[in-house]
Amino acid sequence: MSSEPATANARTPRHLAVIMDGNGRWAERRRRPRAIGHRAGARAVNVCIDFCLERGIEALTLFAFSSENWGRPEDEVGALMKLFLGALEREVDELDRRGVRVRFIGERERFSDAIGRQMSSAEDRTRANTRLHLTIAASYGGRWDIAQAARSLARDVAAGHLDPDEVDERALASRMSLAELPPPDLFIRTGGETRISNFLLWQLAYTELWFTELLWPELDAATLQRALDDYSGRQRRFGLTGAQVAPAPTNEISE
Repeated sequence: MSSEPATANARTPRHLAVIMDGNGRWAERRRRPRAIGHRAGARAVNVCIDFCLERGIEALTLFAFSSENWGRPEDEVGALMKLFLGALEREVDELDRRGVRVRFIGERERFSDAIGRQMSSAEDRTRANTRLHLTIAASYGGRWDIAQAARSLARDVAAGHLDPDEVDERALASRMSLAELPPPDLFIRTGGETRISNFLLWQLAYTELWFTELLWPELDAATLQRALDDYSGRQRRFGLTGAQVAPAPTNEISE
């Protein structure tokens, strides 16, 4: 998959990035344990995957578990890990059948050995698939991503493999977690918060942002279509003027 961004007038995003927010609040409003909300949120993931496959969206990146989420109550983290492991064991066959490639980004060493093995197994199983590139950001933080890319370049400089003057935006981007993919064209966050919360800080520089009050377990195809409709009406200028990216006028006269 080309890592070049979508053209200025593309009406369908190539790459969709999502913060899946609101699972706990969804459960609390129903006076249920927060773990029930995370289980309901897992079903919404399938809605999102189905939507991307149907619309021809090439890449989907989901923020499943942030670096900061490790600080949540121990019982909630434990329930999340159990749900995560179960989803990996249960869903990979179907994802593979549908041509979805699965990848994980983040500090994988913080997970248990069992989850780490399941992550690697899912990646190996689906590596050749190209219909949809599904990336799960787990134990991930945007600042961590930039720092690990900088460390990688610094090691090459220290070893004499790279000249310091060659360290530029392109070099840093090549060491980021999503280096193989184009930057996200559209970012969606559910749950009513209007911030990006340390998610893909580097990659979201020119991404169109869309927020909704809807809680993640309530996600449906109609909501995702509203986001795409809004996106299709925006002009992506990438620092240029509106006139520079507008379609050239035609002199053709319709019959």
